[in-house]
Amino acid sequence: MSSQLLWFATRGAGVVSLLLFTLVVCLGILTVLRWQTEDWPRFLTAELHRSLALLSVVFLTIHIVTAIVDPFTSLGLVAALIPFASTYRPLWVGLGVISVDLGLAVLVTSLVRPWFGQQAWRLVHWVAYASWPLALAHSIGSGSDGGATWMLVVDAICIGAVVLAVVWRLAAAHRNRDELGAFVEGSMTLPPPRPTVIRAAELPPAEHRPGARRPAVGRPARRRGY
Repeated sequence: MSSQLLWFATRGAGVVSLLLFTLVVCLGILTVLRWQTEDWPRFLTAELHRSLALLSVVFLTIHIVTAIVDPFTSLGLVAALIPFASTYRPLWVGLGVISVDLGLAVLVTSLVRPWFGQQAWRLVHWVAYASWPLALAHSIGSGSDGGATWMLVVDAICIGAVVLAVVWRLAAAHRNRDELGAFVEGSMTLPPPRPTVIRAAELPPAEHRPGARRPAVGRPARRRGY
């Protein structure tokens, strides 16, 4: 396999991995928000999140393997596993290695999630969100075409999608806090009471209604005798 073909495979798989990783992050935020519609139930977002995460691992593996065997970078297995051990752009490649390590931590803990514990898995999952900006920085700094127009467009799309998802997440959290505070303070508007309809058959007789005047009870008149 020629060095040029390996370079194209490395860069192509890396770009696809970045796009898939961006979608995984956005879908993860939507999963936390429990977003759904009538045509898109919530479980589809979670399933798509997991499927794209596994697909991104496939392209990430291609990206790493082709970078290791590429004679131009001379990355080597050690530099692919240990951060900042590469002689080729050590800072940017090291950031990519850290991003991969965080992603592997999420993958491994997800596989052993029943034995690992829910809280510990959630903590690792939240920390792993830091792997996305590291992967973005790795893509910008380590690639020879990082300044190309098409690559800048890809980076802008990824940044815009994640920023939009994060803003949506923060806005939803702020709205939920306001609603909870209003409920606790008792300032939430209750629905108006429904009017009570009383049927005529259910009304008591007129003389027994409140406020009704009862007829005067008099003594019978005496008859005069003649």
